[in-house]
Parts: sequence; C-alpha cells; structure tokens
Amino acid sequence: MLFHSSIRTELARSFGVTLVVLVTVVMTMMLIRTLGQAAVGTFDPADVMLVMGYTVLGHLPSILTMSLFIAVVGTLSRMYRDSEMVIWLASGRGLTSLLGPLLRFAWPILVGVLALSVLAWPWSQQRIVELRNHYETRGDLDRVQPGFFQASAAGTRVFFVEKDLSGSGEAKNVFIATQEDGKETVTSARKGRIEHRLGERFLLLEQGQRLEREVGKAEIKLSEFESYALKIGNAEINLQSASPERSRNTLALITEPTVTNLGELSWRLGLALAAVNLVVIGLVISHVNPRVGRSGNLMFALFAFVIYFNLTSVGVNWISSGRVSFGAFMLSLHGGTLACGVFWLFVRHNQLSWRTLLPRRPHATRAAS
Repeated sequence: MLFHSSIRTELARSFGVTLVVLVTVVMTMMLIRTLGQAAVGTFDPADVMLVMGYTVLGHLPSILTMSLFIAVVGTLSRMYRDSEMVIWLASGRGLTSLLGPLLRFAWPILVGVLALSVLAWPWSQQRIVELRNHYETRGDLDRVQPGFFQASAAGTRVFFVEKDLSGSGEAKNVFIATQEDGKETVTSARKGRIEHRLGERFLLLEQGQRLEREVGKAEIKLSEFESYALKIGNAEINLQSASPERSRNTLALITEPTVTNLGELSWRLGLALAAVNLVVIGLVISHVNPRVGRSGNLMFALFAFVIYFNLTSVGVNWISSGRVSFGAFMLSLHGGTLACGVFWLFVRHNQLSWRTLLPRRPHATRAAS
C-alpha cells in the first residue's frame, strides 16, 4: 500500500538521522569518560579507542530503542500537525491499523536489540574487563611513562622517571613515593636500572636519598645512599573472580539462576521488551493538536523513555537484593506497561473520553402544569 510505504520511508529517514546523532553524542561522552579512566591508570592509554568502541557497542541496544521511539513519535506527530492523519482516520481506518506498518518497519530493529542485549552486551563487557585486568597485571615499572606520575597496581606507590625503565638503558631522575605498613617514604635518585635477582625484579637506584616518616608522627628520617635496591613485584589478579555478572554470557545466567544473575538477566531481556512496548506507546502519545505543535509530545516521550529505563535499572538492584522476584518484576513492569499501552490505544482508537465512559446523570424534568 502506498500509504504504508510512505510511512515506512519517513520512519527510516527519521530513525537514521536520530541514530547518527545519538551515536555521536554517546561516543563523545564515552571518549571523555574513557580518557579520564586512562588518566588515573585504569586502562592503557593505547587502548582508549578500543575501550570506547566496546562501551558504545554495549550501549547500542539502548541507543537503537531510543532512536526507534523518537522516530515513531516524531513521524506520527508530523502527520497530525500536517493533517495527514485526519485523512487516514476519515477513510475509516483507526490507529490500530498503523500497528502493521510500524511493526513491519520495526521488527529488524527489535531483533537487533534482542541480539545485541543478549550477545553483544556481555561480550563487550567481558572484553573491557579483560583489557582492564591485563593492564592491572602488568608490572609497576611497565606501567610507568616518562614524564608522568604513575601509580602502582596496588595504589601504594607513585613513580616518576625521565626515561622508560622498561628499556635497556638507565633511567635518570627517578622519584618513588610509597605508603606501606604505616610509613611514608620518598626516594629520589639520579640513576636507576632494572636487575633480575633469583627470579625477581629489583630496581637498583644510585646516588640518591630517602626520606622516611611514620604516619601520625612528626619525626623525619633522612638518609643518603650510593646504591639502593627496591623490589618491584608484579600484581596478580584472578581474572575469573574479577569478572562481574554483566560480563557472563546469557546462557550461564539462565543455567545458574542466582539473584544477581537474574537481576542481570532482567536487564538484558528488559531492553528487548521495552523496545516493543515503546513502539505501542509511541503510537498512542503521538496525537497532537495541529494548532499547538509537537514539542509537548516530544518532551513527554523523552520523560517516558527516561522513567521506563530507570525503572528497568532499579529492577536490577531490587532483584539482586532479593526485594522482588524475577517473574513478578518482569510481569509488573513490562507486562503492566504493555497493558497500559494497549488500553490507551483502545481508547484512542474508539475516540473514547471520560465523559463517554462515565454514566450520565438523568436531568430532572419538571412536570408540565
């Protein structure tokens, strides 16, 4: 049908523009966030773009859902504003007839949201955890960059050198600040190099001084040395224990139905269910008065999307803490939202109002004299 094809064409155009804008905004925000994490030593600065890509991939289901919702509301609101919807309704077709073209356009996006939330989301989170753990398990000296203050993996030491200690040459102007066992020490040396002794790594400093102070005391001990060896251990982190529930695959969450796993499962399945419900809600709330404009509908759509997804996030915490069961939450939130949307669509389709739903009071008649 020509009318259906024109609606799908406009929906595709609006969806594409919205998707590009949202992806650009999210990529900018994730880039700033990832750069901040790399600055404090969470990620390797060389992996910033890779981490940002994985992060955007994990948020792609939410981006696709929001783009679809905005496209539906914006397109149908434009049709109301330009009186195109009046022609459609005057031809004897109601709002429910629009569900067909909307779902025919949206079903590939809905399938993509489900696939991304079930498969791509845990995979991207697992890759991010692996990159973080791989960087944290590197040796303290391997993480040092010349000209920058760098904290150790345990956070108890701060290093500064003018030359990379991982190379074969010597380092100059080495600075090390530590806080361990209730003592604060500041060690500086003109030269430094790495030596291997009995299978362990040591930083051998030459021509320097060491400042030592116990925490809570004002006494300071200052000593100078010609040669000083400092043991540099490698941090070891159990990658399996460091992996959170969000990085586990969906099949593992289903086979091990703990409260934390069910909480994460509610988020992944909730993204797909929310996308379906928002298509129905978008059809209902797109009604607009041509004399008023459609800005009010877009604002309401934005608030509805934010509230819906915030409730989905809150449900993860409620299920993980045992406050509500998985089935009760999914049925109450997503099932209740779908029921409200269908009822609202029924009211709009039949052009019902509170005046028609409420019983009318009979008017008192006066008997003719």
